Amino acid sequence: MRTLLARLSGSVCLLALMGMPALAQNQDFSKVEVTATKVAGNIYMLQGAGGNIGVSVGSDGLLIVDDQFAPLANKIHAALRGLSPASLKFVLNTHWHGDHTGGNASFSTEAPIIAQENVRKRMSTDQTVFGEKTPASPKEALPVITFDDKLSVHFNGEEIKVVHFPAGHTDGDSVIFFTGSNVVHMGDDFFAGRFPFVDIGSGGSVQGMTDAVAKVLAQLPADVKIIPGHGPLSTKADLESYHHMLVTTTGLVEKQRKAGKSLAEIQKAGLPDEWKEWGSGFIKTDMWLSFIYESLDKGAHGQKPVDGKHH
Repeated sequence: MRTLLARLSGSVCLLALMGMPALAQNQDFSKVEVTATKVAGNIYMLQGAGGNIGVSVGSDGLLIVDDQFAPLANKIHAALRGLSPASLKFVLNTHWHGDHTGGNASFSTEAPIIAQENVRKRMSTDQTVFGEKTPASPKEALPVITFDDKLSVHFNGEEIKVVHFPAGHTDGDSVIFFTGSNVVHMGDDFFAGRFPFVDIGSGGSVQGMTDAVAKVLAQLPADVKIIPGHGPLSTKADLESYHHMLVTTTGLVEKQRKAGKSLAEIQKAGLPDEWKEWGSGFIKTDMWLSFIYESLDKGAHGQKPVDGKHH
C-alpha cells in the first residue's frame, strides 16, 4: 500500500498546524491575535493559532491547558495578564504536537508542565509525521510531572481531572474535566464540526478516538461546555454529532473494505452529501477516508506506544 504521505494533498498546511519546525517557521505569527472567551465557572478559552487553550482563573492563580506555538508565547502571556495578574501555577499538555506544546519552554520557567507519560516520551525523541521529522524537544520544554492513567489537580476551588484516553488522536491524549465549572477540554480527540487529524504514526486510531468520545459523552451532563482541540466552543450536542460522524463514516468505509474495495476506490466514491461540510477544514474527505482505512488496516488499537510496549 502506498504510504500515507503519498496519498495526502494539502499536507503542508497540516504539517504547519502540527508544529513541524520547517513549516511552522514560515507562518506569520505577528498577525495572530490571541482572544479570550469566558466559558463557565472559573474557565476561559484562548484562541490564536494552533490548539485551543483552556485557562483556570481564580484565587489560587492560573492553570493553562496547552500553549500553542512558541512564537505566540508573549501574546499568550499578555492574554493571561488580561484575565488576571495572578501567577501561572500549572501547565497541562493534552498531547505532544507542537501546536499544543510549542510554548512549553517559555511557560516552564513559571510553572511545572504535566502530561501523560507518552507525551514526554515522544517529545524526548525524534518523531515523524507524514514523513516530516520533528526533532526531540529541549529539556525545558518537557513535562516534568507525568502519569499513566489519570491524576487530579485541586485548584481554584474545584477538582481538575486529567484522564488518559489511549490510541485516539495519539497514544498520549488527555481529556481535562473541570468538575466544578462543568467544562471539559477534549484536546484533539475533538475537532468541532470537521474531520479530525488522526496521528496513526503516534499511536492514534479512528477506533480509539471513537471509543474515547463515547466514554466522555457517557459522563457529561446536558449543559456541559466543551472546549475542542480545534474549532469553536461547543456543547454536548456538538460532541454527539461528532461521535455520530465517527461511527457512521467508519462504518461506510468498513463495509466497502470488506467488499474488497481499495482505498483509491473508496476515495473515488466519496461520502454522502451530509458529510460534505465536515471536509471543508484542513482535513479533506480523501484524507479522512485514508485515516479510517489505515486504522482498520492496523486493527482497533494496533499501534504500539512509543516505548514499544502495549498499553
